Amino acid sequence: MIGAGIFGVPAEAARLTGIFSPLVFLLCGLLLAPVVLSVGEVASYFRHTGGPILYARTAFGHLAGFQTGWAFWVARVTAFAANLNLLISSLAYLWPQADRGLTRVVLLLLICLAFTWVNVVGAKHAVRSVGILTVLKLIPLAALVLLGASYVEPSAFPFSETALPASGRVGSAALLLMYAFVGWESALVPAGEATDPARDMPRALLRALAAATLLYVLVQAVAVAVLPSLGTSERPLVDVAAALLGPAGAVLLLAGVVASVGGNVAASMLSTPRLTYALARDGGLPAWFGAVHPRFRTPANSVAFLGVIVFALAVVGEFAWLAGMSAVVRLLIYLVCIGALPHMRRHRANAPGRLRLPGGYVLPLAGFAVCVWLLTQVTLRGALVTAAFLAVGGLLYGWRSRHPNVGGM
Repeated sequence: MIGAGIFGVPAEAARLTGIFSPLVFLLCGLLLAPVVLSVGEVASYFRHTGGPILYARTAFGHLAGFQTGWAFWVARVTAFAANLNLLISSLAYLWPQADRGLTRVVLLLLICLAFTWVNVVGAKHAVRSVGILTVLKLIPLAALVLLGASYVEPSAFPFSETALPASGRVGSAALLLMYAFVGWESALVPAGEATDPARDMPRALLRALAAATLLYVLVQAVAVAVLPSLGTSERPLVDVAAALLGPAGAVLLLAGVVASVGGNVAASMLSTPRLTYALARDGGLPAWFGAVHPRFRTPANSVAFLGVIVFALAVVGEFAWLAGMSAVVRLLIYLVCIGALPHMRRHRANAPGRLRLPGGYVLPLAGFAVCVWLLTQVTLRGALVTAAFLAVGGLLYGWRSRHPNVGGM
């Protein structure tokens, strides 16, 4: 849950809600609690892997399962593109030309080509790159909080003298900040295989959510207190570190950005093509996506397709918009999972180790309402692009259904 998002969202949060932005992080943590617990109950009804794709297929049929899998792919692709933009804008601190014109496009192309090549050549190299790039990602964040704690004092947050931000701004900020919280759904995939998910799942999810929320609130509070112009920064935490420690602090924080974003991108490039590969093997996507490289035994077509789409989105999009779109798609996935809960309670009531939330449907309804409210904050552009991506998935599914033997393996 704690990853690349926190390096990019503080500036937009400050622009929208000013000194109240740390409280918006707290609000997001509280709003996510019923969502996390509701999806956690759904996960506890299963004893094998599959995650939300499996839940949707069990409750609503194969088409819903496919669309949920495709939505997962869209969420990861947009997050991938958003993180590439964050990486380039952060590198621009040391090399200003990196984020401009043709240089930006060339850098994005080289990064996409490099990760595509590594994942076509073999998963072993890709896994190694993930391990290398994720080392020490939390140290810069912890150092930022510790070094900037002395700046967090009442004079830096004159709440009584400042007008509350408009509800629309709070909603827009909350939708974007959800990008910093996503990722917990990946832990639910093997939840049914736990020894006692009914006991452990709610505790683990709530502790993870509480820890992430606390860190985010502290990071944002330090950022707002140290850098009053935070809302205009293109690389917020790097600029905060520079204000605290000068160029050395900026380089330290930049190393954290590169490690976190690089590790996230490497992991996405490893796992995301396997999603379209699996959907093709299950008959949902054209068989082309399931083709395996004859020498390297990797899903080369799915890897190459991902690289092309990510590059295109990274070039035309920007971090805030792409991150918001990724959050939107994940909210749709959460809605599907919560919507599957009545079916699970009726038809899988005797599943061993299942979790049953107290209060009947109070928490699931609250989680459903949170997702719907956040979705109402989506811009028209974001809604149309999201709908277009999901429609493409539907068209591919329809084509494969009518031509099941074309390109078969």
